Amino acid sequence: MDDAAMVGLMGRVTGTIGPGLVGEVMVRVRGGAEHFLAYATDGTARIECGAVVMVVEHLPPRSVYVTRAYDS
Repeated sequence: MDDAAMVGLMGRVTGTIGPGLVGEVMVRVRGGAEHFLAYATDGTARIECGAVVMVVEHLPPRSVYVTRAYDS
């Protein structure tokens, strides 16, 4: 999957994202759901498990930068 195809996809946090933490998100791609290592775009936000996020940058093969979309 190319970088541009990931940008804008929504995902759910499955491992807390925050300063000094490598989080994890599950994103629906390629007809299924896959886990990606996740970092907050601003580098200071803490995003808890269960929050819905949007992918703003994809770093192949398995890392993404995300921003909070809304709370669930």
